[in-house]
Amino acid sequence: MIHLYTWATPNGRKISIALEEFGLEYQVHPIDITADEQFAPEFLQISPNNKIPAIVDDRTGVSLMESGAILLYLAERENRFWGEHRWQTIEWLMFQMGGLGPMLGQAHHFLHFNPGKAPYAEQRYRTEAQRLYGVLDRRLQDRDYLSDSDSIADMACWPWIARYQWQGIDWSDFAHLQSWYLRIASRPAVQRGYDVPASGAVIPLPLHGTSGPR
Repeated sequence: MIHLYTWATPNGRKISIALEEFGLEYQVHPIDITADEQFAPEFLQISPNNKIPAIVDDRTGVSLMESGAILLYLAERENRFWGEHRWQTIEWLMFQMGGLGPMLGQAHHFLHFNPGKAPYAEQRYRTEAQRLYGVLDRRLQDRDYLSDSDSIADMACWPWIARYQWQGIDWSDFAHLQSWYLRIASRPAVQRGYDVPASGAVIPLPLHGTSGPR
């Protein structure tokens, strides 16, 4: 049994989606970050950085924080979802960990949660979000997945792209990325993993020719 400590955020959804894709038995322990439960002493013993997600694997005794490390662990444990090129999979996983997640997280802060308070920051992170979408769109113009077949890199990036409405994205500029997004959104494991812990969330699907809020 794998114990998953998580909340309904892009980083949390990476791991619940991965556990569903790997077909592993897991138990969900919700950590309500809106109530500061991530700062509880009990959770600190599992996640020294007070961040979700984290896992404890009863089979191996491994306890891990950091979503990228957890994805690598699951791929190594099960020897699956490495894509066609292991190092390219790791490359695009690091792209998500070092760029896509942190920058889109800032876009969420300024564009979605605090609009109108910092025009410079809004422009900076809107522009960076569009640049990062362009990087992914170019990568996907001649392949279905980031590492040619479905991998942990796709699992890492997809939940952040699922927040496109918060990032002011016009899908008409990113046709290849939109096709990838919809392809992954249609997978039953992704649909199950997206709503963990259960909150009645619905995967937002883009409509052609429309844009998210500016």
